[in-house]
Amino acid sequence: MLVTFVNGIQKIYSCQEIIPLERFRLLASDALFKSVVVDVGGYGVSWDDEMDLSEYELRTNGVEIAPSKTRLIGSSMNEQGAVVAK
Repeated sequence: MLVTFVNGIQKIYSCQEIIPLERFRLLASDALFKSVVVDVGGYGVSWDDEMDLSEYELRTNGVEIAPSKTRLIGSSMNEQGAVVAK
């Protein structure tokens, strides 16, 4: 998952490590995975009330990449500029 933070830093967060966990197993479905939304205020991302990741988790365990200059089609952006896309 590509995450862009308000300060422009972009990170790739690998969901491969969380998908085997019981609470995240349904994310193996591409359709459900793509339904991710940025939480109000940009405090994380969620798929439903039980499947979510905090901003801290994304920032700490994501791998920084060079920022792209284009916005991804199908991504979602919160009011603080955090973008989430697969």
